[in-house]
Amino acid sequence: MFKSYLKATLRNLWKNKTYSFLNIFGLAIGIVCAGVIFLWVEDEVNFDSTYVKRNRLYSLQANWNYEGSIRTFSSTPGLAGPAVKDEIPGIANTCRMTDFAPSLLFNIGEKSVYASGRYAEASLFDMFTLPFAEGNAKTAFKDLDAIVITQKTAKKFFGDDKNIVGRRVKVDNQQEYVISGVLKDLPENSTLQFDWVLPFQIYFQQRKESLSDWLSNSPYTYVELEPNADPAAIDKKLYNFIQQKNPQAINHLFLFSMNDWRLRGNFENGKQVGGRITYVRMFSLIAWIILLIACINFMNLATARSEKRAREVGVRKVMGAGKSGLIAQFIGEALLMAMFSCILAVLVIWMVLPAANALMGKNLTLGLQEPVHILALLVITLICGLVAGSYPSLYLSSFNAVAVLKGLKTKTGGAAFIRKGLVVLQFSISIMLIICTAIIYQQIQHVKSRDLGFNKEHLLSIDLKANMLNNFSAIRQDLLNTGMVENVALSDHPTIYGGNNTSSLKWQGKPENSDILISTRLASSGFIPTMGMQLMEGRDFNAANTDSQSVIITSSLAKMMGAGSALGKKIEAPTNGPTLFLTVVGVVKDYVYGDMYASPDPVMFYNLTQFGNIMYLRLKGTADPVKAVAAIEKVITKANPGYPFEYTFVDDQFNDMFQAEMLVNRLSRVFAGLAIIISCLGLFGLAAYTAERRTKEIGIRKVLGASVAGITGLLSRDFLQLVIISCAVAFPLAWWAMSSWLQQYAYRVSIHWWIFLLAGIAAVMISLITISFQSVRAALANPVKSLKAE
Repeated sequence: MFKSYLKATLRNLWKNKTYSFLNIFGLAIGIVCAGVIFLWVEDEVNFDSTYVKRNRLYSLQANWNYEGSIRTFSSTPGLAGPAVKDEIPGIANTCRMTDFAPSLLFNIGEKSVYASGRYAEASLFDMFTLPFAEGNAKTAFKDLDAIVITQKTAKKFFGDDKNIVGRRVKVDNQQEYVISGVLKDLPENSTLQFDWVLPFQIYFQQRKESLSDWLSNSPYTYVELEPNADPAAIDKKLYNFIQQKNPQAINHLFLFSMNDWRLRGNFENGKQVGGRITYVRMFSLIAWIILLIACINFMNLATARSEKRAREVGVRKVMGAGKSGLIAQFIGEALLMAMFSCILAVLVIWMVLPAANALMGKNLTLGLQEPVHILALLVITLICGLVAGSYPSLYLSSFNAVAVLKGLKTKTGGAAFIRKGLVVLQFSISIMLIICTAIIYQQIQHVKSRDLGFNKEHLLSIDLKANMLNNFSAIRQDLLNTGMVENVALSDHPTIYGGNNTSSLKWQGKPENSDILISTRLASSGFIPTMGMQLMEGRDFNAANTDSQSVIITSSLAKMMGAGSALGKKIEAPTNGPTLFLTVVGVVKDYVYGDMYASPDPVMFYNLTQFGNIMYLRLKGTADPVKAVAAIEKVITKANPGYPFEYTFVDDQFNDMFQAEMLVNRLSRVFAGLAIIISCLGLFGLAAYTAERRTKEIGIRKVLGASVAGITGLLSRDFLQLVIISCAVAFPLAWWAMSSWLQQYAYRVSIHWWIFLLAGIAAVMISLITISFQSVRAALANPVKSLKAE
């Protein structure tokens, strides 16, 4: 019986090649989309899964209360790690680690290589169970001149050489370190990333004063709990832990589980409010929706051929076939086609995965050797086969044998309603995706084009290396002499990202016990014009560097200082030594940094250029960027021989801040386009079905004088009504979905009616193009052929 059904199925597929191709191709597109999305979801969900102690690892976070607004930061006091380990039961181990240190220049013989890394305690290797290719965790940081590197870094330093442990490298042609261990490369889906690790004690000695202050925060602190420890109980003990060390502290510590680092890392008013998990859920839903659309397409194409298969069903029933047997046969056909679709989809995924990785910034692999992937493909095939074949099998198997063999019409009222409903569902989803994609794109462009308060165009950023800071005046003059550089200045932090902040500043009129978060930056003379900031009052720092007691503030801070001009007003800045009394000499317009969607915190600029880390260069508007960079490279290389030249355009940094949103936008466009293609296949199937059922009616109309245009319009009218209904369904759903999505952005675009209008017009045009082929084909058919059977 099975062999007979299989032969009949294969013969039927071969006989109807076009139908079979459209069905298999439509399902394959759906499976390709779902497959790529699920690979991405798997990578996101499995972030940090390689760490054995994942369920017991936490980072210390701190909630800060500023005037009733709670802000969450990852930096902690330098003494917090050892203190919580010694004083709070249930904590097995801690590790202090810095954020990425500036790229260091490593000298290996005549080779010079930049590499980024972190300073960390030796407990890092045991807590995160990092495997060593050479060396071991116990001896890795036995000496302060030790350095641990990854295999990738070892290859960069020494090529294919082996036995790396014990070899020496120089940093900045000065300090020499001994390689004490080589770590196996960290997986790409790991929060922890670095090229090298140096002992945290080196960093602590360099900043001992600030790291010993409980009111100062700098390193990250990671915590390993004992197997049976209660995180909630430890959180209670952490809450006032810093206050016990210094009652003036306004920050409260809490544990943040490693399981949430990647997907649930957003905080609002001190509470977790999600994160990338939103995108995981969104794309998972889209994957199932596209699979559903593909299955609907299968149903419509299957029922479109029902007239041709009606007599087959009648003959089989006369020959003794039961309804259950026919259902099994048609379900089997659907499963077989789903299997073919799955095989085709695997080949397509294999081909498109490199492009998908480039689009998503991932390094995903098909991984067919993994049982879970094979099982997922089988499940998707089974679901598609059952869902797509269920309705056609029930519909076809219900035909009355006598009626179909006599040529009488079968009952189609309910079936027609279902088919039209499926088309409406398909197009509603597709129209929603079009609208959502347009609004997401509009939101990104809206934020990217907002007034930042500085000019990011033609602006370069160069990290200071070796003696560049000491020789800044000469370097600046040489750069200006190139004729391509308009201005040069120094800063301590990237302007676009942020930097240090404090709530301890005071001024006349500031309420007592008021905690207002103020960001602080260091800047040289010329920083304001170099950044293209707008000076609203006062002046820039003078070039003679005699402004060590002067500050420039943003307009929001000027407003906080009271009515009237802020120029000449005093600001008290407490330090570990004597209090600084600073004079406001300039006010600049607020500029955007950090969160591109939010209103920026007020900023105060110090003129302490001896602590500069970054050089900003503004190119002249008429300068050719390629020639300008080449000229700048000559100057920097001459002033800093032995150091490879590196630079970054600030507008590239700006664009990098929208990676998540850009990913959503790019994928939304791709999936919206594919959903439209699949929906059009379904519409094509329904048009074919309609034309097939109305063949004789069209023949009679042509005999009676109906024109091709009239018949085409007649056949198209019903489909346009379906598209209009789809728009009516999709518009309010899209409005609700986008309104909810935009609520997470303080700086958001308005939802315009014309987006919906354009989406509706696009849907109508696409549907007209899709059905016109079948409509015109039916209208041009020879009526003699269609009526001769009568």
